[in-house]
Order: sequence, then structure tokens, then C-alpha cells
Amino acid sequence: MENVTTVDEFLLLSLTSVQELQPVFFVMFLIIYLINLVGNGAILMIVILEPKLHSPMYFFLGNLSCLDICYSSVTLPKVLMNLLSTRRAISFLGCITQLHFFHFLGSTEATLLALMAFDRFVAICNPLRYTVIMNMQLCVLLAAVTWFISFFNGLTHSVMTARLDFCHSLKINHFFCDVKPLLELACGNIELNQWILSIVTGSVSMGAFFLILLSYFYIIGFLVLKNRSCRILHKALSTCASHFMVVCLFYGPVGFTYIRPASATSMSEDRTVAIIYSAVTPVLNPLIYTLRNKEVMLALKKIFGRKLFKDCH
Repeated sequence: MENVTTVDEFLLLSLTSVQELQPVFFVMFLIIYLINLVGNGAILMIVILEPKLHSPMYFFLGNLSCLDICYSSVTLPKVLMNLLSTRRAISFLGCITQLHFFHFLGSTEATLLALMAFDRFVAICNPLRYTVIMNMQLCVLLAAVTWFISFFNGLTHSVMTARLDFCHSLKINHFFCDVKPLLELACGNIELNQWILSIVTGSVSMGAFFLILLSYFYIIGFLVLKNRSCRILHKALSTCASHFMVVCLFYGPVGFTYIRPASATSMSEDRTVAIIYSAVTPVLNPLIYTLRNKEVMLALKKIFGRKLFKDCH
């Protein structure tokens, strides 16, 4: 019978064990976090302030920017604090809360990307009825349902993890609290937790990914069969390119982390991949959408140009 430990806190890993490199990593990830806040904050602001961007596509883009700010804020501030601290502790409640919001926001992004693909499908394949089908009431409802369902998905993981007993070392083999590294510390039967992680998380992420692929399949099929013009095909696909790049950046690391079974060697790989989807991807999203989108670029110049003009006078 293993000794069950009453847990008040966990200990987290640092991004690097080399003391001299910790200030370098701190500055680097602080810059990444600030770029994320500024970039996604700018997109969120122009989507709200610019009337020309009050459309379903940009409504979902605004949701994505808000989501990316929250998503990176769940993990990066604590990672930055731990780079400056010798004792990298997190309370039990803080750990479960971090786990909850990490999965809540992660599943929200997975589903939101599917909604954005459906929006492009309707816009390209049924343009005459686009405004009727994708009306603002439906968009708000779809977004609200996505956030609501994802909240309970995260709640499932946090509640099931919180009820576990821990009898091994309380040092989490990760930079932040996640289900897989916490299951390594648990004693007793964890099969239900592993099943929920694989089936529920896999169903949400892969189900949304399947809908994205289905949307793109119909878009390409429609363009090839109905519109044989290469110019129209190129124009339509270019509007989807930004979304597809974001999908690849998100689903690649997430699939690598959660579809595979956990093992001692996989946890080291998971930590590396976690940096991509928790820190790098939220920074790249605004860059991808602004650099490839003329409407967003024009709105940025219009709003910030107007503010600079006012400041000068």
C-alpha cells in the first residue's frame, strides 16, 4: 500500500536548469508574451472599432485574438516568475485552476477554428446567402456555445484530477500544470482519467479538425467543379490560407501531445512541444492574419494613423 501524501503545493520545472541561461530565457519569453498581448490586443481593438470589420469572419477572428491572450496568460506569467525564482512552487488550487483554464481555452480554440472554417465554406460556396446564413445572432450563439461547452470540458479534467491521491514525488515534470504530468504523480487507479484525456480531448480536437478538413474539401471541390477560373480559385484559396496556417500551427503540436500515450521519454518531448502551442502559436496568429489580410492592415493604419494625427495636434 503506497503512502498517500496530503498535497498543499506542487513544484514545477524551469525552462532550463542552466542558471546562466535563465535571465536570457526570461527576456526572450517576456518579449514573446508582450508581442502576443500587443498583437492580439491590436486585432481585437480594430475588430471592435472598425465598422468595416463587423462581419462574421472578423467576429470569429476577434474571439481568436481574445482567446490567444487568455491562453498564453494561463501559463507564461508563471513560467516567467519561475525563471527568476529558486523555489518554483504552485499551490494545489492554483495548479488545478491552471489545468482547468488550459484545457478550457485549448478546446475553445480547437472548436473556434472549426467555426472559422465553416464560415469560409459558407462565404465561398454560398455567397449569395452568406449574410442570411451567417447572421450575427447565429455567430454569437455559436461562439457562446463553443465557450460554454469548452468550459465544462476543462471542468471535467480539473475535477477528475483534483480527486486523485498523490503518493509519489510532488515535483511535476513540466513547466506548468497539465493532466499527463499530474497523472505520473498519482497513485491508485488512473484508467478513467487516462480514458477521459484520450477520448474526450481526442474527440474534441479531432472532431473539430475533421470538420475543418471537411469544410476545405467542399471548398476545393466547389471551386474546381463550379468555377474553373484559376483566378477565382487562387483568390478564394488565398482567403483561406491564413486560417489553414493557424490550424496547422495549433493542431500539429496538440495532436503530437495528446493523441500519443504517455511515457517517460514522451514527457520530455511534450515539454518542448508545449512551448510551441502555449507561447509561439499565439504570437504568430496575429502576424499571419495581419500580414496576409489587406482589410486588417488598412484598418490598423486607419485607426493608429488617426491616433498619431491627434497626438501630433
